[in-house]
Amino acid sequence: MSTKETKKIPLPQKVAYGCGMSGGNIMSVLMSNFITAYYTDTALIAPMAIATMMVVARVFDGVSDFAMGSIVDRTNTKIGKARPWVFAAAPLMLAGIILILNVPQSWESGMKLVYAYVTYIFLNAIVYTIYGISHTALLARMSHDSQDRTLTSTIAIIMQNLAQIAAASGITVLYLNVGLRFTSVIVGGVAGVLILIEALLCRELTETQDVSMDVNKEKKQGASLLDQFKAVLKCKYFWCCLVFGVCTLVYNANAASCTIYYCTWVLGDSMYTATLLGLGVAPSIIMLVVTPWLTQKFSKRGFMSVCSIGLILSFVLINVAPTSKGVLLACAFLRSFAGGPMFAGIYAFIADSANYVEWKTGIHAEGLMASSQSMGQKIGMGIGGASVMWVLAAAGYDSTLAAQSEAVISALKFSYIWVDAIVCAVLLLCILLLDVEKYLPQMQNAYGKGE
Repeated sequence: MSTKETKKIPLPQKVAYGCGMSGGNIMSVLMSNFITAYYTDTALIAPMAIATMMVVARVFDGVSDFAMGSIVDRTNTKIGKARPWVFAAAPLMLAGIILILNVPQSWESGMKLVYAYVTYIFLNAIVYTIYGISHTALLARMSHDSQDRTLTSTIAIIMQNLAQIAAASGITVLYLNVGLRFTSVIVGGVAGVLILIEALLCRELTETQDVSMDVNKEKKQGASLLDQFKAVLKCKYFWCCLVFGVCTLVYNANAASCTIYYCTWVLGDSMYTATLLGLGVAPSIIMLVVTPWLTQKFSKRGFMSVCSIGLILSFVLINVAPTSKGVLLACAFLRSFAGGPMFAGIYAFIADSANYVEWKTGIHAEGLMASSQSMGQKIGMGIGGASVMWVLAAAGYDSTLAAQSEAVISALKFSYIWVDAIVCAVLLLCILLLDVEKYLPQMQNAYGKGE
């Protein structure tokens, strides 16, 4: 085995990678948990208009993700391919969060919607694309040790979940105490600083360390953008990772967006939202601690399959007593246990899949492969958030009413329980098709020999 192939990621870099993921997750919490309620109840934009906007924005995401993936693959600087773009994402994240949370209240509804479109697309299709793809591609370039990358992504997800707990409750507390404008500055500033820490401390493999990865080096160096696209799009694992990301974020965003409405109108206790979003995340940290050991013992694919079954149950079991706070909290705990490792798994799967493309074709495509995660995440976040808006609009939701109709209550139950259960069933099927791990011994052997 080569020195490069056995190289481990130092602990400070693992933690720094987790800091960056935490910064990106603050934006995800904002977009999943709060932005729809902010648009409809504070900015007073119609739910159907917001749902349409979230779908339209996905068109821009698809273009920007592929473009950014190819840009990362073709970037060559002294500090690497991905790190320069992580640096760029830090100040842009601050600006994007401030802009999206400050819809001018004095503007007429049409202009408010235009402002929402521009800022939503800027934060999702530009800022998060730059960060998401460079962050994901960075892991594949920090080490070629698959198990160590799984450990790194697991540590990062643990830190991300801690950040999610803080953000889920902190954003509400900040808003109530210092107002929306200062909240946007504080939240954006924290997210930007955490991403900057990742950019400063994480390191990519040097050319010397990476030399034994040069499978078909001449072909790789002469690869055109079209060659890269062909290599990635012909790989079934790109599509599996894409659907994996979509499903994971659809159920997560739909459940998170629906929680505040569900607690307010079905339970009659809006304050219980913080309990579900905060305490519901905590169990995933326990599961993540043992994730590296479980994935090594049973394989990532086997472990993630079991987790996806747990996710299905976490939604279906709510139907036993849909107005019971105890049942909701128990299901949130089960969802947290089963769902936490999913976010670590997708990063590790993408890194393995990027190595698979290079092993098969001799073409480096970490950036384009990372675009599957970015696209999947944003498509899932958009569909997950929009689905709640579609359901509410179709059922006749009106935020100005003191009580909602029975149709709205039934629609909320359907959205919160059955939509996500179906999505998680699709997720299970996708994971079963992600069998890239069976090629890892052959890839490691080829890399070690420099073939």
